[in-house]
Amino acid sequence: MSTTTPPRLGSDYRRITVDPTTPIIGAEVTGVDLGAVDDETWTEIEHAFSDHLVVFFRDQHLTPERHMALGRRLGELHVHPAAPSLAGYPEVMVIHADERSKVVAGNGWHTDVSCDERPPLGTILYLTRTPSSGGDTMFASMYAAYDDLSDTMKAFLAPLQAEHASRHVYAGRYGSKEGDSRDGSFPEAIHPVVRTHPVTGRRALYVNRAFTTRILGLSATESRALLDLLFAHQENPKYQCRFRWQPNSVAMWDNRCAQHFAIWDYFPEVRSGVRVSVIGDRPS
Repeated sequence: MSTTTPPRLGSDYRRITVDPTTPIIGAEVTGVDLGAVDDETWTEIEHAFSDHLVVFFRDQHLTPERHMALGRRLGELHVHPAAPSLAGYPEVMVIHADERSKVVAGNGWHTDVSCDERPPLGTILYLTRTPSSGGDTMFASMYAAYDDLSDTMKAFLAPLQAEHASRHVYAGRYGSKEGDSRDGSFPEAIHPVVRTHPVTGRRALYVNRAFTTRILGLSATESRALLDLLFAHQENPKYQCRFRWQPNSVAMWDNRCAQHFAIWDYFPEVRSGVRVSVIGDRPS
């Protein structure tokens, strides 16, 4: 059974209302205008963010400036290596799918840009247009996935490191050449298979289908078998919640301990918005 720490009780909040989506992950937050958050309210939002890994807000209206200001409350804004950005705002990534789309961002389990040396600690996505149905995003707790492993497996994984690459993800997806990417080349990095969250001190699995390509120190066959086992384990529905988007909704998630999957089941309808991400530390 999972040893996931119970979330903070709703009575601990004074300025916001927090309604958990599941006991494991996710919560909808009401009673707040994200475009005008005072420090006391932000402290409570941070508590909900820490407790639930991903928090959802509805009926929000964010300008690019207010969106970036919100992200900067968490830290320095991240610039995506390859994705298109809003004109004049390199930190604001465009999320858009319509009847012309051949692929869409996020349509598979992943944690954002784990191929960076300092991957984003969090992401704030604001969607203004949503399909009439579909287009949900699923989120999964990597705390819970780690907690459910046997002690033997935890001990085996503890010293292991994995390669996170991006060429196979970004090449051709955004219609740009590698030389036109943020740093002139698609990033890759080595990170621990199990990371310790710098705020909560809890351990989480830190491999994902999108970017993790091999585990160092193992043969190719051993690496593939272990990654496939961990990927399947991470995707257990009991670690998940699912968010149904509406226009002007916001989701803020912690990439250090959660994965997500943006389901592309709404073709040819439109799903559109923008996101900001925040640079994190080097996983340890």
